[in-house]
Amino acid sequence: MSNRKYSAVVFDLGQVLIPFDYQIFIDAVNKHKSGLGENFVKKYNENYSIHRDFERGKISEKDFIAQMLDWLEHKVTAEEFIKYWSGIFSLNEDVISLLPKLKKQYKLYLLSNTNPIHQKHGYQHYEFLKLFDKLFLSHEVGFVKPEEGIYRAVENFSGLPSEEHIFIDDIAEYVEAAKQLGWDGIQFTGYENLLEEFNKRGILF
Repeated sequence: MSNRKYSAVVFDLGQVLIPFDYQIFIDAVNKHKSGLGENFVKKYNENYSIHRDFERGKISEKDFIAQMLDWLEHKVTAEEFIKYWSGIFSLNEDVISLLPKLKKQYKLYLLSNTNPIHQKHGYQHYEFLKLFDKLFLSHEVGFVKPEEGIYRAVENFSGLPSEEHIFIDDIAEYVEAAKQLGWDGIQFTGYENLLEEFNKRGILF
């Protein structure tokens, strides 16, 4: 068991607390025109910098939607796009069930690369978000993981030493970036593995 002191547990959102599946979006779009979803994804991936800038808050929601509708050949309306784009989430109830237990002992923070459409229409209604002491959302902070600024935003708010933060994310690169700043980190691969990693560190046990 680790002797390291932990004061803040920092969770990623997507694929950790709320799994998402873009195939749901593709299938919905394809009902408007066969193959439209796959063509959209190809253009989206070829222009991924637009996605990242939207997550940084550097592109307005209006401009982002206009570009998306262009790629969708205007076969869907803005309202339909928002509905489909935000209808991709589900809940990881097992991991969510750990939050009330963790909150009794640690500060809880959420750190997510996300965007205002997903926030407003995809997940902000979830009750478990109220368990967090603060949400650090990339489009509000102005940085995305793995950029240093988004991790420092958490530290500046918590007022805690770097080494007292532990970060759980499904993407290894983002966990490693946190570790480079002195945080501990766990790459999320599933609920049982997370419990095992917590156990090694004396968290929750």
